[in-house]
Amino acid sequence: MAARNKARKRAFQILFEADQRGESVQTVLADWVRLSRTDDRQPPVGEFTMELVEGYAQYADRIDDLIVTYAVDWEIDRMPVVDRSILRLGAYELIWMDSTPDAVVIDEAVQLAKEFSTDDSPAFVNGLLARFKDLKPNLRREQ
Repeated sequence: MAARNKARKRAFQILFEADQRGESVQTVLADWVRLSRTDDRQPPVGEFTMELVEGYAQYADRIDDLIVTYAVDWEIDRMPVVDRSILRLGAYELIWMDSTPDAVVIDEAVQLAKEFSTDDSPAFVNGLLARFKDLKPNLRREQ
């Protein structure tokens, strides 16, 4: 598995855990870093994982507003936690990080949905992130 793929998966897991625990992503990230330093069985938290989690945290409110606005017939609180976490991560990377091609971001998010969520989730994730991709220039300006 490629390094960035692993980093995305770990960032997704941190966002998911934070949502489940009702903690900030920064708190959960700090817990993961601390655990990786004290438990040899835990791999270190890489730079790209930290960049994704910290970047999401910076835009968290805006990202949730976008999901609420464009996820037709879905309230964010009723959305499965897995899907919500994948969308949050994908939206951050797609809209605010230019280092990864948009198609790669969407594909990686869809792969996470295939691995961790329901049969309907990959299409949902793909559709919403594709909409964000189309609106990306405007979404950045509306900050």
